[in-house]
Amino acid sequence: MLFDPRPKSTRSELFDRDAELSELHRLIDEERPLVALTGVRRIGKTSVLRVLLSEVNIPFILMDARGLPANYGLRDLYALLSSGMSNKGFIESMRSILESIRGLRIMGFEVELAWKGRSALPLPVLLDYLNKRRVIIAVDEAQCLRGPRGGVFLEALAHAYDYDDNITFILTGSEVGLLFEYLGVDDPSSPLYGRRVDTITLGRFSRDDSAEFLRQGFREAGVEVPSHYIEAIVGFFDGIPGWLALAGSTVVSARGRIGLEELRRQAVEVAKRELMEIVEARGRRYALVLKLIAQGVKRWSELKSRLEEAEGRIVPSSVLHNILESLRKLSIVEDYEFLDPVYKEAARTL
Repeated sequence: MLFDPRPKSTRSELFDRDAELSELHRLIDEERPLVALTGVRRIGKTSVLRVLLSEVNIPFILMDARGLPANYGLRDLYALLSSGMSNKGFIESMRSILESIRGLRIMGFEVELAWKGRSALPLPVLLDYLNKRRVIIAVDEAQCLRGPRGGVFLEALAHAYDYDDNITFILTGSEVGLLFEYLGVDDPSSPLYGRRVDTITLGRFSRDDSAEFLRQGFREAGVEVPSHYIEAIVGFFDGIPGWLALAGSTVVSARGRIGLEELRRQAVEVAKRELMEIVEARGRRYALVLKLIAQGVKRWSELKSRLEEAEGRIVPSSVLHNILESLRKLSIVEDYEFLDPVYKEAARTL
């Protein structure tokens, strides 16, 4: 179902991503070592990744880095990797190799990894063993690997890049600036400095594709929706598949009896909760900056002046610069414009 909010797993469930999947298949066929799949939130990165993995006849490890605590430790990192390896297909394909690795145990269809003590398994050693077969290691929202132990994974990735030709890493990231800051391919102090990253960026649907996506979804659900209503949804959600699917699902649940304003209100509430998580983590000043930009401020001097007026204090230029740079790296604001129109509406209410 097109409006199913869960990530898709087969191409038949996916809408209009054939070109991106073809490019991913090409990179896998060419055994490229490091691929980044980027795009704003809700653009469909996880779905495209899962469909790709379902189509390639290659053992894979899939990890969701969002499960890591903010200041994760080595145990958390190994638990994430263990979880990714604990799938029936991977274990059956790799059993003979896995059983030969000291510090790794197979329990049914779960993998245990030793992360400390005499039997501790260093990640580069594990990757060298996995390199005996063609393997894909995929990390969803890989920018979440940043943290006190982020260097451990990065060192292992750099080792595999140089020595393990049979391994391809696929990293997705919605906070694109943070992802590439973490990888550090332009940073001389990074283990990956100077390495090539093949990047595929998922774009928004066109207006026509957005309308067709909604029409197909409503047909699947057996709900009739007027064309002007579909056009209004398309106009508000600006081609972002996740928002279109949420809107479609909400309309279907109401059997078509929900007003456009209520539909917008529900989406804005979801976006507001997500923005508030950022504000709570980074400080109230972020809320003020987001609100001012949402109100139409597009110049540095005006933003600084209005922020100082709201706070009643002088704000150092470096502080404001850091806030704007953080919002850019989070893929929320670029050049005083919101990348997601729903986030813009939500920011007005902060």
